[in-house]
Amino acid sequence: MLSVGIEAINVFGGTTYLDVMNLAKYRSLDIPRLENLLMKEKTVALPYEDPVTFGVNAAKPIIDSLTEEEKNSIELLITCTESGIDFGKSISTYIHEYLGLNRNCRMFELKGACYSGTAGFQMAVNFILSQASPGAKALVIATDISRFMVAPGGEALTEDWSFAEPSSGAGAAAILVSDNPCVFQVDVGANGYYGYEVMDTCRPIPDSEAGDADISLLSYLDCCEQAFLEYKKRVAEVDYKSTFQYLVFHTPFGGMVKGAHRTMMRKMMKAKQSEINFDFDERVMPGLTYCQRVGNIMGGTIFMALASTIDNGQFDSNKRLGCFSYGSGCCSEFYSGIVTKKGQELQRRFKIKEQLDNRYELTIDEYESLLKGSSAVKFGTRNTKLDLNMIPGVVKASQGKERLFLSEIKEYHRKYRWV
Repeated sequence: MLSVGIEAINVFGGTTYLDVMNLAKYRSLDIPRLENLLMKEKTVALPYEDPVTFGVNAAKPIIDSLTEEEKNSIELLITCTESGIDFGKSISTYIHEYLGLNRNCRMFELKGACYSGTAGFQMAVNFILSQASPGAKALVIATDISRFMVAPGGEALTEDWSFAEPSSGAGAAAILVSDNPCVFQVDVGANGYYGYEVMDTCRPIPDSEAGDADISLLSYLDCCEQAFLEYKKRVAEVDYKSTFQYLVFHTPFGGMVKGAHRTMMRKMMKAKQSEINFDFDERVMPGLTYCQRVGNIMGGTIFMALASTIDNGQFDSNKRLGCFSYGSGCCSEFYSGIVTKKGQELQRRFKIKEQLDNRYELTIDEYESLLKGSSAVKFGTRNTKLDLNMIPGVVKASQGKERLFLSEIKEYHRKYRWV
């Protein structure tokens, strides 16, 4: 059978971040409750950053690593987002342009809440498996941002922020899928998917999220169990603990993942708490390392967790990873694949930790000014010019890294420039 999977994966965790504990104290949030989120930092989207800039900045290091022939073999570009900037025009067209991809390329946009990245990934996997175009590659970009906005007068433009604000992030994951899966080889046919209609979280208007946190948690737990049980039906002799050397979860925040893993260990393995805690640290925690520093990036979060696992795990021998993806509304999937020592070496070349370390740390005052400035690029903005120097230290910190930023919106058309 043809091998298929991830040839390269990179995550862009933004340009700026905010210390979550500082934010919690400023908002007078319950600190013990915040600590249960297992969050450390959150990426903040600048007014001149959007899903296009995040997607391009995630994918560019991958594209730059390819030969011209390899670059031209990308025949499928799928963007996955719930942060779209237009009801009709796909952001994939902008991303295609600024990455300089071959024009003989299918490109479109998918929506599926936080499941969208996995939906695009599985579509790309099956495109490669179909051999409709032998030797072709697919590029999947899951890119999402959360904007918390206030009007110039200080009134909130978003519903109650509560604990959504410290856990919501911004970022993108770029995944090159091919028949050369040197980073993550998919277990073909090993998929368990499960979904139904539920109103847990949604975006009733483009720039605002709503939902029920309790229902969302219950739905996530239900889908994690049922998707895995469906996987187990399709794959012989599967054991939740011994089959997978690492577990990768969609990570809205670490606390939800910890709860899901605890539930699964109790239900599937009848495990005691001490065993659960040890197993969490060994098999799950490597995947939370980057997520704790960026926040929930919706469709890209499962791939940020995957990249984190590969970068921070121990791969002295081949290891199987079990992956659980969930998107509100809802749809979920459990799938798996193999990572090798060579795969880890290839993955680490993108230096994701270094990129996160080099972000600009915002003060609370700078963060508050950004909340007001973000309303300038709310959905449907027709004309505006962006001030890249609104926080001078940000651009200075980005120099030499060749980052794409939004410079202007003219009659709805977005124009970008490299810094």
